[in-house]
Amino acid sequence: MSDDSTAFLIICIITFLIGFPNAVLAFCSCIRKIHRKPIPIDIFMLNLVVSDLIFLTFLPIKMKEAADNMVWNMPYILCRINIFMFFLPIYSSGLFLTAISAERYVCVAFPVKYKSPKRFIYTVLICVIICVLVVITSIFPYKAAFLDSNKADNTTNKHHLVAEPQRCYSNFTAKQLRELLPARLSIVVVFFLLPLFICCFCYISLIRILIKCPLFKRQRKLRVIGLVVGTLLVFAISFAPYNASHIVGFIKKENPNWRNKTLMLSTLNACFDPIIFFCISKDMRKAIKVCVKALCNLMPI
Repeated sequence: MSDDSTAFLIICIITFLIGFPNAVLAFCSCIRKIHRKPIPIDIFMLNLVVSDLIFLTFLPIKMKEAADNMVWNMPYILCRINIFMFFLPIYSSGLFLTAISAERYVCVAFPVKYKSPKRFIYTVLICVIICVLVVITSIFPYKAAFLDSNKADNTTNKHHLVAEPQRCYSNFTAKQLRELLPARLSIVVVFFLLPLFICCFCYISLIRILIKCPLFKRQRKLRVIGLVVGTLLVFAISFAPYNASHIVGFIKKENPNWRNKTLMLSTLNACFDPIIFFCISKDMRKAIKVCVKALCNLMPI
């Protein structure tokens, strides 16, 4: 197994071990909170958690691919399903993080408007729009990637006798690249640059308000700082290198060889989201404290 495949496998395992239990805890906390008294932030957080759970549920498929040295030894249909289940949660996570940043800013900057009885309806509508936008936008690169798939070792080949190892979403023909690269560039704009700009604006404005207003408690200010740090970690480490590969690929008219390395970093998205869950949800903080206390009690003195 190559060094890149080994690193990919290790990162996937770490992401799964950290992300999955935290996502389950966050999901249970969101459901309990929504059942009691739902507010907009709970709806956004629930959708972010669901995105992470979908991603983490299908992550073992990526582990198997990495363990096989990025050779696709699984059924053909799993390759196409895996592409959707790997990339869609990444795209949706960025938009839901943006929605959370905007909601936190509106909550502090416009507290009167925030209490509008229609805010819950608007929140649900925004979540539906995000989900529809992610699915529709993702269809274009998905279709482009499978044009003339018999000419590129792009997915598991249906023929039994092949000269080269089978790979999933890796090599592309010139025709595929002509369709795929512009689609990837549009994804950079819609799912990275625009959300990053909105998040930066909302959190910079929010921090300025908190600094100027002495009424906010120190704990709340620290939670906002943690929320900002968690969001920036996701965008800077998980999303930025991956989207940079799209920009470079569009300029050079090729699929960069180092793109797989950026995919490794994108999987860490589910590792950073628990920071956001912890800063937003009081129930999540309580659940983590209970789990830590239980683990401490089980450990021998």
